[in-house]
Amino acid sequence: MSSDSPVHSPEKSEAKVGARLRNFLIAIVAIALSVALVLGLRTQTTSPTLAQLGEQSTPIDVALTNGKPSFMEFYADWCTVCQKMAPDIAQLEQQYADKVNFVMLNVDNTKWLPEMLKYRVDGIPHFVYLNKDGEAVAQAIGDQPRIILSSNVEALVAGSPLPYAQASGKVSQFNAPVAPTTGQDDPRSHGAQVVN
Repeated sequence: MSSDSPVHSPEKSEAKVGARLRNFLIAIVAIALSVALVLGLRTQTTSPTLAQLGEQSTPIDVALTNGKPSFMEFYADWCTVCQKMAPDIAQLEQQYADKVNFVMLNVDNTKWLPEMLKYRVDGIPHFVYLNKDGEAVAQAIGDQPRIILSSNVEALVAGSPLPYAQASGKVSQFNAPVAPTTGQDDPRSHGAQVVN
């Protein structure tokens, strides 16, 4: 056999070296990307979940009796708007926790049905602002920007009217008569007024 056989040709050995070098560089890049991914995931801050906010919230019976104003949210874990607003609620809670009770009530828990009826919850998120005496002073429904929530909570702390919430004031009592009155003005007798 000659030493110039195709098995040991210089071109093939350069190709092997090139392939090894390429594979080595690919392995190094893969390792670097893996390390970057792991470090990136470790340093990523996780936003609070609705369940966490619910667990950390002030119990409603405490909130109604401890002499501090309260910010109450009716929510559900499946509510995408509620999920979107959770980081804002968490920031507000961190900022005002010493001055305001933060109460989270999950509408999927039938335990809160009396409160849902009392505050007429028909959409979520539903926010109720309670004064220091536990009386509802305003309500808001739906997606609220953080600045609006913050302004309302600041006003709640100050005891002034909330700038961005629908007030729920007292209403007049009205009792409808049980029996209709008789006479020509009865709308059911409209056919009797027709003259041929």
